[in-house]
Formats: sequence, C-alpha cells, structure tokens
Amino acid sequence: MATKRISEKQIDAAIAGLRELAHNLWWSWSPSAQQIFQELSPFFWEHSNHNPVEVMNWISGTELRGRLKDSEFFEHVNAVCATFRSYLNEKSTWAAKNAASLKKAPVAYFSAEFGLHESLRIYSGGLGILSGDHAKSASDLGLPFVGISLFYRNGYFSQQISNDGWQQELYPLYDPLKLPLSLVKDKRGNAVVCSVQIGGTLVYFQAWAVHVGRVNVYLLDTNLPQNDDRSREITAHVYGGDQSTRIAQEVILGIGGVRMLRAIGITPSVFHMNEGHSAFLTLELLREQIVAKRPIEKAQEFVKSRCVFTTHTPVPAGHDRFSRDLMNASFNRYVEGLGIDVEALMGYGRIRPADINETFCMTVLALKMSRDANGVSELHGKTSVQMWKDLYPTWTKKEDPIGAITNGVHINGWASPSASQWWSRQLGEHWYEHIRDANYWKRAIESNKISDQDLWALRTTLRRELVEFARKRLREQHLRHGGDGIGVYEKMLSPDVLTVGFARRFATYKRAPLFFRDMDWAIRMLNSADRPVQLIFAGKAHPRDDAGKHFIQEIINMTKRLDLFGKVMFIENYDINVARYLVSGADVWLNTPRRPMEACGTSGEKTILHGGLNVSTMDGWWREAYDGKNGWQVGEDSTAPTEREQDDKDAYSLRTVLETDVLPLFYDRGKDGIPHKWLKRVRHSMASLIPIYNTDRMVVDYTKKYYLPKKR
Repeated sequence: MATKRISEKQIDAAIAGLRELAHNLWWSWSPSAQQIFQELSPFFWEHSNHNPVEVMNWISGTELRGRLKDSEFFEHVNAVCATFRSYLNEKSTWAAKNAASLKKAPVAYFSAEFGLHESLRIYSGGLGILSGDHAKSASDLGLPFVGISLFYRNGYFSQQISNDGWQQELYPLYDPLKLPLSLVKDKRGNAVVCSVQIGGTLVYFQAWAVHVGRVNVYLLDTNLPQNDDRSREITAHVYGGDQSTRIAQEVILGIGGVRMLRAIGITPSVFHMNEGHSAFLTLELLREQIVAKRPIEKAQEFVKSRCVFTTHTPVPAGHDRFSRDLMNASFNRYVEGLGIDVEALMGYGRIRPADINETFCMTVLALKMSRDANGVSELHGKTSVQMWKDLYPTWTKKEDPIGAITNGVHINGWASPSASQWWSRQLGEHWYEHIRDANYWKRAIESNKISDQDLWALRTTLRRELVEFARKRLREQHLRHGGDGIGVYEKMLSPDVLTVGFARRFATYKRAPLFFRDMDWAIRMLNSADRPVQLIFAGKAHPRDDAGKHFIQEIINMTKRLDLFGKVMFIENYDINVARYLVSGADVWLNTPRRPMEACGTSGEKTILHGGLNVSTMDGWWREAYDGKNGWQVGEDSTAPTEREQDDKDAYSLRTVLETDVLPLFYDRGKDGIPHKWLKRVRHSMASLIPIYNTDRMVVDYTKKYYLPKKR
C-alpha cells in the first residue's frame, strides 16, 4: 500500500505544534507526548533529565523534517498535538460549571517553590511538589489560576555522596532559554520589569512564565543588569543564603509578586499563600488600599477578605522569624507607604504586638491577614490550632480558627509510563477523568474486570523497572568513586524480593534509620532465605542540617556492610524522576515520622496507583486514610512522653508489623505463584484511597471552601 505523501506545509505545522508542546508542561502528564521527544533522541532525553526544550534544541531542522516524513511518526505527532489543543480549548470543565465567578478574577497562588518536573529544578521538597500538583489539577479542572514563585537559576542543590558517606552539595547553573520558560513581555515585545524597595536598594525583577496546561506559573527573577551583584543573587538558590537573603526573597515573592500581577493586567479575587514565605503580599495589598485613601481599619478588612493561608509546618521552630533590626533594615522606607513606623509593622507579625522581645513571624502575619487558614491534614489542623491558639483569645472550640484540607497528589502526573499504559489497557484511555469517582474505582478494582494475574504482572514489571534503575544509578555512583566493572551490580537487589521504599527529605524526625534500631533483627530479615526483604533509600538533607546528613551517612554505612551488601541501597540526588521510580516500584512504602511532626507526607499517596501498600505511623494523611485493610499501622495514635520512648515503641511496632503481617502475606503464594491475599489488600487500598487522596479532590475542596465567595 502506498504511503500517503506528507507536504512541507504539513511538516511546518507539525514542527510548530511540537515547539508549542515542548513549552507547555502538559506533556509531563502525557505519556504519549513524552514518547515523541524520547523517540526523537533517547540519549538527549535522558541526558537532559527529560527536557523536551533541550531535545528540540539539539535536533537540527533538517533531521526533524526528515523524521516527520515517516507517516507513522507524523500521525503520532499530529494525534498528540490535536489532543493537546483539545485539552486547552475544552469549555465544559469542572470549574466552568462550578466556579464560573472566578473566570475574570482568578486565584493567585503564591509559593516559594513549585515542583513541576525533574527538568525544572526550582523545588526542594514536599512543599514544592504539592504546589506543582496543585497547579496541574487546577489546569485539569479548568480553574482560573495563576502561580507566583521565584526563578532559582542555581536551583536546589545536586547531591553527591562522598566516599565516607557524607552529603556534598553542587549548584549547577540553569539557562532559562533551555527550559520550558517564556520571558513575560509587554505589547511592544519588551520584558516586563518591576521593582521593589528593600532597605536602601531598589531591586528590579522580571518574570518567566511556565505554561502548565491551561494555567501559568510566573517565576520572578532578579538577575538583571540594573541590579547590583548582591541583588542579582537574591533569586539564585532555593532557600539559599543567610537571613538577609531569605527576607529579600520573601519581599520579592510577596510584594514583588503582587506588583508583577498588576503589571501584566491580572486582578485576582483570591490570594492563596502556600506557607508563610509569601505573607508580605498582604502588606502590598494593604499599601494599595492606603494609597487609595482607605482608612487603615477598612484597608485591613479588605486585605483579609481577599487572602487565604495554608500552613505546612507543625513545629514552632520551622516558621520564618525576623529580628526587629532586620525588619527595620529591609522595610524602613517601605513603611512610609503604609503610613506607619517599623514598630507598628512589627505588630503585624507578633502574637503580642507590644512585646518588643518578640520577633516578626511570617506565619503570624499570614494568619492575622487571612479570612481563612488551614492545615494540610486533620491532625495537622488540630496541631496548628494548639500552636497558634494565643492568636485567638476568643476561640470557643465550637469552630476551629484553622481548618484542614488534606493534601493529595496529581495522580496522572505521578503515574509511571508503564502504569499509565496499563490502566489505559484495563479501563480505557479516559480512566483519569474518573479520578474522584469512588464508585467507579470500587467497580473497576473490586470486580473481576482486572484479574489478579494482570495486577501481579503490573507489580512485577514495576519492581523490575525500579531494580534496573537503581542498579544503573548505583553503577554511576560507583564509577565516580573510581570503581570498575559491572558484574557486582547483577547481585544488587532482586526483582523477586519484597521491596521497601523510603524516599523523602532526611529530616531527623522522619527517622530514616528506624528499621535498623534492632540491628540483629534487621540482619535476620534482610538475609532471610524464605522471606527476604530489601530496602531502597533516597533523600536530601538540608545543607545546614548536619544531623540529617548523619542519618544519610548511617544508611550509606549499612549499604557497605558485607552482610547487607546488595540488600540496602541509597540512590543519590533525589528528585522527581527518582521518586517516580521508587513510588511505582516499591511493594511497601515506609513512612516513619515521629507523630505529630509530619504535616501530611504525600509520598505514600503516590504509590497507591502502582499497587504499593503503605506501612506508616499514625501521622499526616495516613492517620485518616488507614482503615485496617488498606495497608498497615505502625505505633499508636498517640504521642509518648519522650522521643526515645516514642522511637523504641514505634521501632518495635514496625518490626512486629513487617515480620508477622507484611512478609508472610507477600510470600503466601497460590499454585500459580501469585500472592492473592496480598493483592486483595492492594485492591482495597486502590479502591478506598485513589478517589480521595488526589489533588483534583483537594483543589475542589479549596475552591468550594475557600476560593468562592462565601454565601451570606
């Protein structure tokens, strides 16, 4: 059969479509779109950490035109681009039907970091991942939404582990022209540049737009020739520098973010502060009202009516606080526009405004200047109320002043390519459209439509993918330290062994080494002949957190023991890509925070779609998700008098759960080699958790509870 001729005009249109697609992160949750860029150059796709903009830059125009003369590839490109355009132009979205009043006045969501994709390294951890998933679900739901953050040209650090197991930080330089970013320009084609006064310095900044499906996230950037060297460095690193750098970043984010929105003609109806880093935006909104001659009391009421706040930190020490001297140095000129002095400004960030010994707290500012506030799980909401109860002297306990909306994850974005394709085969290509429909998932999972054979095949595939990924990364680490050969890696990990994943920030309260608290027991479990277990760790400690680094070193030392070799692994340079392999390949997701210090902890939510099961302490989301049949509980739903006692109790509980419940169930195989009782628990986990612990449900909750105007 003759191949249909493809015209040069059609090829031109396809290339234009590919370039548009490469600059919209919709591709990051479309396996078919990712496949196009991977096929164009498998090497550059991996080398760039899956960045289609770099792939398109590396492919010559001649080669690209030649590839598009292949009718099969051309049709694939056309089909994906058509799906993309249809997505962008869809009118009948959830928000169009349920939040039409926000169409002309969107939600402005401020966050110090956005974890959108591994190739855009402007995030450090869970806060950023939550922000990125929030934006993606806002897009899927058609919610009028803009994000505001900073463009960190050195990003968060790249992690390397030294020979002695110590974390080392490297800071590569990222070129915005090689990333899926577009400089924000005015109608004349010039960059939109705004400024803000920080102490005696006028700091200029521009913005880069990240297109995330139907929504935009604007990244503010001070690396401009108009600025002095110190000002250009303000936005260089995620949470970088000293306190003066931190406060400058937060001035740019909050005050600068409002000014950039005004400059590009966006008038939000709601300002959502995701954590306290952006709370200075309330001062800029207040200044606007003062300039408009509104009395200070009325101005404060107006600002409060426009702002909502989400807190993420259940530990008092984790909230940004600034001294009076630093506030004076940063705001001594800005306060003139507010018509107050620095001491009056300090009162906005103090629980007791007149207490000169109290520092300025960003969370206090956000709570005082918001109409609604929430924690990110039920327990975290309650913990936050207790932490900040002195702000609410008239609180009667009838209705908590700080509510709760439990975090979710963007299911489609976290689904591994193999899992996404598997679900499409099982349920049809539009399975994701039913993500919040509990009845749909109950029928799909607990009926006989999906067989145990198919489900076990998925788990076997995903475990193999994780094992091979881990071996590859470990070989790269080994070669960097002067190792040679590859034979040893064939003995590292096994695709047939129960695999436990632990990947998150290495803060000490998350207790990464808890499994090894009884070393003799750990050695016995890891070397069991009939019921073995293997552990894969990943995670970064904050550069100034030596205690967290010691935890990493402790895990690294475990990997080097001869009696544990090949059964405990640490994968360095944790990012979204590493996380995707771990949450998809692990049979068990281990979560051991010291209760109640984990605000939510969404990593375990990402494993559910892949058929992994959670083993977790009763903290964050798991405390409200666990029903006795969809995973396992570690420890009690209470807090011991001391940390040592808590750790001893939880470690004992973890050993008991793994040895008496988890391992026997996983290795209880039928004649067909399939663990049917294990898969029954997997099915119940999927059916009970997928429709609830996702960001589509979360964003709907925010919209209904906080974004839409309150009915009076």
